[in-house]
Amino acid sequence: MPDLPAKPVIDIDVVVDAPENESDYVPDLQEAGFRLHAREPGWHEHRLLKYRDPFTHLHVFGPDCPEVVRHLLFRDWLTEHQEDRERYATAKQEAACQHGDARVYTDLKEPVVREIYQKVFGARGLL
Repeated sequence: MPDLPAKPVIDIDVVVDAPENESDYVPDLQEAGFRLHAREPGWHEHRLLKYRDPFTHLHVFGPDCPEVVRHLLFRDWLTEHQEDRERYATAKQEAACQHGDARVYTDLKEPVVREIYQKVFGARGLL
């Protein structure tokens, strides 16, 4: 996203027909260099595959997964709203300076992310 600092990890959402049918997609991704890192069947059948160079997290979800929709809404909002994009950028930078651990980094920027989601969902009549 333009004008937004990023951690040195590429996050990609991929939608497949049935994430639980790993034999349909995991072998091809492994052949390309990804390794299966996590299975979260209780969270939208999420699968996480990782790649080393460039460091990439590939998040696999099923069709109509609300998490994918949520990510797209957030991206579109930040693209259209410079003030919130700048707030999010500042939160990311401050979180990165305070701690290098990925979970702590996420927790530190979470309040700003939640405030932005409130705006996104409110503007679309989803609250």
